[in-house]
Amino acid sequence: MSQGNATIILVTDCNPQTQLFMEYIAERLDCQISAVAPHDTQENLENGKTLVLLDADHVDESSMQQWHTKAAESESMTLAAINLRDEDHAADVLSSLHLKGVFYRRDSMALICKGIGALLDDDLWMSRSLMTRLIEFYRRQQLNAYRPVCGLTHRELEIIGLLGSGASNTEIADKLFVSEHTVKSHLYNIFRKIKVHNRIQAMNWARQNLGAPPPNPIKPQRR
Repeated sequence: MSQGNATIILVTDCNPQTQLFMEYIAERLDCQISAVAPHDTQENLENGKTLVLLDADHVDESSMQQWHTKAAESESMTLAAINLRDEDHAADVLSSLHLKGVFYRRDSMALICKGIGALLDDDLWMSRSLMTRLIEFYRRQQLNAYRPVCGLTHRELEIIGLLGSGASNTEIADKLFVSEHTVKSHLYNIFRKIKVHNRIQAMNWARQNLGAPPPNPIKPQRR
């Protein structure tokens, strides 16, 4: 089965097992595949369709968010995650990243290969039960958009939304044209209102209550 000019990027720690996996995929799908380190999002990507596979065993949340942003800026990049523990883990990752496919640790090489082929054909690769959970999740976020959230002001909602995307205080200040001191003051008030004690807790709260920061623009998906 040939995927033409498609390119696969595996974001993981390189080791002999990684090399065997890449050789298997390249041989079965007749496409280019390379590996990059988890924090390396500056890979010079070739023109054409690109599928990025994020290895959940080795890529931390911050790096996943960086790849999420990079994919949002590209018309031809698709994100998927591999080595997820189970459906609960997948649902948690999907609450903060816009992925088109998920693969579990228990999946066979043949099944992963089949899924990658589907993703390169612009299809989704996830179970019906997982998609049902996602639909319910986004319905809840839609309802939250039409009612006050813990007394947060419009500016505070903007700030916690940016915080949920992984932005630093400096980046938030630049985006909103305010000082870092103002951002810190808002964050203090936000933490108090939503009853959290640090940025990680606030980011998790934002993703559970406000949803994932959408790609800009949102790219259409088809089943």
